[in-house]
Amino acid sequence: MLGFLKRPVVVKADINLNVVVLTAVALLSRLWQLAYPRAVVFDEVYYGQYISFYMKRIFFLDGSGPPFGHMLLALGGYLGGFDGNFLWNRIGAEYSSNVPVWSLRLLPALTGALLVPMAYQILLELGFSHCAATGAALLMLIENALITQSRLMLLESVLIFFNLLAVLSYLKFSNSQKQRPFSLSWWFWLTLTGVACSCAVGVKYVGVCTYLLVLTVASVHAWHLIGDRTLSHVRVLCHLLARAAALLVIPALMYLLFFYVHLILVYRSGPHDQIMSSAFQASLEGGLARITQGQPLEVAYGSQVTLKNVFGKPVPCWLHSHQSTYPMIYENGRGSSHQQQVTCYPFKDVNNWWIVKDPGRHQLVVSNPPRPVRHGDVVQLVHGMTTRFLNTHDVAAPLSPHSQEVSCYVDYNISMPSQNLWRLDIVNRESDTEVWKTILSEVRLVHVNTSAVLKLSGAHLPDWGFRQLEVVGEKLSRGYHESMVWNVEEHRYGKSQEQKERELELHSPAQMDVSRNLSFMARFLELQWRMLTVRSDDSEHKYSSSPLDWVTLDTSIAYWLHPRTSAQIHLLGNAVIWASAGLATLVYALLFLWYLLRRRRGIHDLPEDSWLRWALAGALCAGGWAVNYVPFFMMEKTLFLYHYLPALAFQILLLPAVLEHLGDRLCRSPLLRSLFSGLVVAWYSCACHVFNTLRPLTYGDKSLSPSELKALRWKDSWDILIRKH
Repeated sequence: MLGFLKRPVVVKADINLNVVVLTAVALLSRLWQLAYPRAVVFDEVYYGQYISFYMKRIFFLDGSGPPFGHMLLALGGYLGGFDGNFLWNRIGAEYSSNVPVWSLRLLPALTGALLVPMAYQILLELGFSHCAATGAALLMLIENALITQSRLMLLESVLIFFNLLAVLSYLKFSNSQKQRPFSLSWWFWLTLTGVACSCAVGVKYVGVCTYLLVLTVASVHAWHLIGDRTLSHVRVLCHLLARAAALLVIPALMYLLFFYVHLILVYRSGPHDQIMSSAFQASLEGGLARITQGQPLEVAYGSQVTLKNVFGKPVPCWLHSHQSTYPMIYENGRGSSHQQQVTCYPFKDVNNWWIVKDPGRHQLVVSNPPRPVRHGDVVQLVHGMTTRFLNTHDVAAPLSPHSQEVSCYVDYNISMPSQNLWRLDIVNRESDTEVWKTILSEVRLVHVNTSAVLKLSGAHLPDWGFRQLEVVGEKLSRGYHESMVWNVEEHRYGKSQEQKERELELHSPAQMDVSRNLSFMARFLELQWRMLTVRSDDSEHKYSSSPLDWVTLDTSIAYWLHPRTSAQIHLLGNAVIWASAGLATLVYALLFLWYLLRRRRGIHDLPEDSWLRWALAGALCAGGWAVNYVPFFMMEKTLFLYHYLPALAFQILLLPAVLEHLGDRLCRSPLLRSLFSGLVVAWYSCACHVFNTLRPLTYGDKSLSPSELKALRWKDSWDILIRKH
């Protein structure tokens, strides 16, 4: 029974020393003096505030991408013991002692270092030689922009890591498919492909470009698999289901998981609450939840309510009125009704309260038992502080003459009767008898006399309207828009019939009876929609650039300048690598087109397996460059040089593949091969020289003289900072 103890347990392992050495050097290049500079560097000021929100469990919204990348950075802060207490308001600000700079920058540095061995493995999986694979890894190792970006608390290196991991995993899976389909390694690499794709999308939305590329290649391979007559129908079906589960279902579930964890972590009210709906805000601890938790759920006749516009643009605001009236004559000479102004006000105010009244009764209090208001009911809205009725009529609105003016009716004893009946239309109702609910119901108020809908126009009124937002009556025939939809945010059951007592009641906190919670899916869908539609700051930046500037490296970014010396960090690429990568992409495209045309004529320059390898390398490397670069031409946002780095990483993979192909096809004799190898070594030596020359700007650890800095300004568009003493 114990016989196995008589023999030693032997474990054999194949260790690729190339990978070990490359990984070690890559780690050294990315981790060396990682905590330097101990100051906020460029976009660290942007990501740092979100890390602080995570540490303090405060809700936030970032329209640049899903939360997975931010959570990874926050994990570094958590492991380093960061408490979130730092004011991220200025680039160059010195970090306080409680900020674990090394921990916060560790994950981007590790992912940046792992790009080197991954480049090696990808070239091997594509079927190229160890020499080409080593070349790709070495190019990734000495690319200055990739080093700079990976040594800071930024997300580009993390995004590139998951992009390349998705490609590498799929290639491993594809090669396993030829040998051992449905084996353990086959399942592992297929599943990892889906996980890596979802992580890439979870870091930044542009990760979806690489995901779609992998899906496209996988679809082409699956199409060929369907045509394989050696496989049974059941076998083919199993292949397709496995791919669908790993590449579609798992990424979708992972994407939901990112938001699930995010919403668990950031459960407290914060500065971004106002962008969200009342229901979402009420689900957060503190803030609106402190006010609305436990309010009466069903709106009844006599209820006192505040009505928030669901659209929330240009700013979140509430239906509002005050004693001031519309001017008799507007600046353009048009006349008004001179009725009491009704606006949308972007702040909490006692003048935001309205009373829901039954047109057939005089009472302004809730009866016992309460009579709920339902979809289709006709109501009147009475302004709480002035007791005037919400009204609209066939008078042009002040800033939107095609729409009707909305006012609170003032009886001037002239031939202008009040028109203050409104029909309740619950937009998100489940039945035609649904009750109007606090926070949950999204409603339209349709004017009975004119069929106009109460709408936020979004225009700011002049000084006579206190710069508040215009509210109009919009004809239903003009179509549906979210700015026509309102929801009850704060709600209490009115108890005071006398006006003075009611004013005191309106100033007092709401009574709380019932609590409510949004489901995860409801919060996820709303958060996703807000992230996709929130307006980012599109203003020009000193270092912004266009995609055309990136390929030729006609731009740079000054990331950091030492407060006393000329030491500085710049995002600058290795000019030799960038130019060579661009040229290799062009050469590949021309060669691919040439081979394709000749194959069409029946001339096969490459054996079938070499052609398939060449086409797959182009699909993943040249295709990876294209899908990560071309979409930026269609984006209306402020762009920077670092947006090009994911595309550049794919170009770097293509470069040694093209060089090896040219060497194999053109250099037939030993002499030509030796000459070609010598040229490649000389070219790589030039790339190393450029890396070493730009190294002080990559690491920022050396102060250069003004003459040395001027010597590094190889292009006039490079903004090298020179101090004037």
